[in-house]
Amino acid sequence: MDILLQQIINGLVLGSMYALIALGYTMVYGIINLINFAHGEVLMVGALTSWTIIGLMKDGMPNTPGWLILLIALIIACVVAATLNFVIEKVAYRPLRNSPKLAPLITAIGMSILLQTLAMIIWKPTNKAYPNLLSTEPIHVGGAVISPTQVMILSVTAFSLVVLMWLVNYTKLGRAMRATAENPRVAALMGIRPDMVISATFIIGAVLAAIAGVMYASNYGIAQHAMGFLPGLKAFTAAVFGGIGNLAGAVVGGILLGLIEAIGSGYIGTITGGVLGSNYSDIFAFIVLIVMLTLRPSGLLGERVADRA
Repeated sequence: MDILLQQIINGLVLGSMYALIALGYTMVYGIINLINFAHGEVLMVGALTSWTIIGLMKDGMPNTPGWLILLIALIIACVVAATLNFVIEKVAYRPLRNSPKLAPLITAIGMSILLQTLAMIIWKPTNKAYPNLLSTEPIHVGGAVISPTQVMILSVTAFSLVVLMWLVNYTKLGRAMRATAENPRVAALMGIRPDMVISATFIIGAVLAAIAGVMYASNYGIAQHAMGFLPGLKAFTAAVFGGIGNLAGAVVGGILLGLIEAIGSGYIGTITGGVLGSNYSDIFAFIVLIVMLTLRPSGLLGERVADRA
């Protein structure tokens, strides 16, 4: 029971990060029917930017509290990621908006490779030790242990989700986003500027990715130029699992995928008689993807956004 409880906690932490990333995928897809495969690299840029800021502040302001350093690094990472995604949308995706769907998809893959290469040049192709700026004193919950970093991840994710839901449901921008997702032409006739809404969607997605990147690096204690690929792919799986284009689906898909992966990795040795270890935990995400695409391509919450226009 202690192992199960521990893996549930780990799964919730992992799933919350997947949910943040998946929201970026599903928001962009809901607006312009594009799978932005460069989204994972925006996460990576956010993580490496925060790593740089943390290093500079620890050297230049050694007496600054760790939580404040992390907060400042997080804010700057969000600004950098938002600026990057704004430029990517305007330069790489906007000119192809009326092109065949394969063109922006290929462009997204190319942008992913380009960003990885640029990160390799700027930050060098080495693993960066991401410092733990919070307390290392564990918190005991029943027979399980949760670290202050994990508490931070769950808290920041919950806060981010509340802010996002408020933004989408109760603000003028949120109403414009929903109208543009329904029908961009009709939205334009109503005075909404689709280009502005699409740019705002990319910016919001980038902020969520940067937050996830900082949380991911804090949780695993490492940052490097290729770190965005696998969590980005898993978050895409989570978006498909929950129903891509559906915000609630992205959150549900992310949490469930994190739980499946964590619990599966905890018991995979027992299930396979010791043939496979926890390092094979990545297979669960892709098993989920294959099963979902086979049995229910529209996902758990099932709205086919592509059919709404």
